[in-house]
Amino acid sequence: MTQPLDLQAMAAAAIARLTGPGGQFEMVVEEVLGAPIPVMKHRGRSLADVLEASIALGDRDYLITEDRRMSYTEHADAVGALARALRDRYGVGKGDRIGILAANTVEWVVAFWAAQCLGAIAVGYNAWWVPREIAYGLDHTRPSVLIVDAKRAAQVVELDIQLPVLTMEHDLPALIAEFDDGELPRTPVAEDDPAVILYTSGTSGRPKGAVHTQRNLLAVIEYHRFNDALAAAFQGRTDDGSPKGRRFLLTSPLFHIASLHNLVIPRMVTGDTTVIHQGSFDPDRVLRLVERERITNWGAMPTMASRMLDTDLSDYDLSSLMSFSLNSAPSSAALQQRLRDQLPVAKTALVTSYGLTECSTAATLAAPAELAAFPDTVGRPVIGVSIEIRDAQGNAVAEGIEGEICVRSPYVMLGYWEDEAATAAAITPDRWLRTGDIGVLEHGRLRLSGRRSDLILRGGENVYPTEIEQCLEEHPAVRECAVIGVPDADLGQQVAALVVVDEDTATNENELLEFTKQRLAYFKVPARWRITTTALPRNATGKVVRAGLEI
Repeated sequence: MTQPLDLQAMAAAAIARLTGPGGQFEMVVEEVLGAPIPVMKHRGRSLADVLEASIALGDRDYLITEDRRMSYTEHADAVGALARALRDRYGVGKGDRIGILAANTVEWVVAFWAAQCLGAIAVGYNAWWVPREIAYGLDHTRPSVLIVDAKRAAQVVELDIQLPVLTMEHDLPALIAEFDDGELPRTPVAEDDPAVILYTSGTSGRPKGAVHTQRNLLAVIEYHRFNDALAAAFQGRTDDGSPKGRRFLLTSPLFHIASLHNLVIPRMVTGDTTVIHQGSFDPDRVLRLVERERITNWGAMPTMASRMLDTDLSDYDLSSLMSFSLNSAPSSAALQQRLRDQLPVAKTALVTSYGLTECSTAATLAAPAELAAFPDTVGRPVIGVSIEIRDAQGNAVAEGIEGEICVRSPYVMLGYWEDEAATAAAITPDRWLRTGDIGVLEHGRLRLSGRRSDLILRGGENVYPTEIEQCLEEHPAVRECAVIGVPDADLGQQVAALVVVDEDTATNENELLEFTKQRLAYFKVPARWRITTTALPRNATGKVVRAGLEI
């Protein structure tokens, strides 16, 4: 048990050298939105600067799919052309929203960076939403233009929307060709100006738009650069920031922070390559991609990792992998050990983390040795993050005491788009984020002991029962209902619904299934049902008592 402690001491010494006075990543405390926040002294100030600097990376591959390759130069050219088109033809300017509704594509990334050139706000809508949910998102953030792929274009046709809709397959290539000549647009921005909105499932029944600023995303970039420097320090080297030839596999949606904030955006500075998997997760296709593109780094959801381990890994050449992480959902000790037993890179390089959309990136990270010694940990706070465990009254508790996890850092979102009440409930006046998750700190390590109230984690996707319950209650036969998560070996949890009706013949499972399929993204549709005429149990205040519900 001494090895993790020795490594921790080494890490502490290296961090002190890197972040102390005169260090490459010197940390200082500055006032950010009225609160004292630790920030890096020598930091970038705008994402447009990051894009412009990337041109120097020239012909290095930035983005790769199964059938396309885009260099840094080609990417910057496409971004500049699209930004000029959006500005000159559609009048998009600073603070306007550019909606992006699509599966993982090169154009998704180009559209994001085009927004940054204009000081506009990229809005990443959930590509799995059905038309009703899409309509809500468009009404909520009111984009000036909406950029879609062909599949979502067909869904948008069903809606009565009055804004330009640009397809990735036809409109964007035509605009990029038409506006291919000119300078890269630049619009002055402040550090705390919004850069992107990503939607997170809402406890009140509607998705909320988490607003991430220029500061947030630039801090995420520096966090990744710092990790590179720390890794080099462990090897007795100094990291000069030059490209290392790494190839990162992207398997999560671009409308998630795991892919956009923590993969696509930082690579713009580290000069590495992002290889984008497209389509549903298929272990054989993904492993062939790892083999063909010589992937070095992969962050996977636990569900993906579990499905991968059900295949014979000896059929693939995975020798290029240098790093493997479990992201987006808790992972069991059993899964971690299976990975170490079957995936060579996991024996020495398996990590996990804890974070949420509102944090922009990981709040904690568990290094390989510490995760092996303490498989239930999600690690220690990352650079710039402060964590407190607080009681129901908002008071910090001592180590070893369970309570709500609260986070403060330069990564914490600005707030929820046009929702002052939700923002005030989530972020204190001194910029502490109330995560709603329950955990405990033990010797500096965070351990999760509960999830946000009633949250269902299905295959890495957050599902809140309230939204599904409100949908079901629109059905004329449903008197009341309760939605809970039930264990599932593959997905972690499945969605289950207990529906109360007046008469046994009022409706049936198939009818309710079709009803929800038409109104909710597929991952929110209950997989298990129980229809009853017995009223739901409630407490003294009238709230449904979910504990003990059987479905």
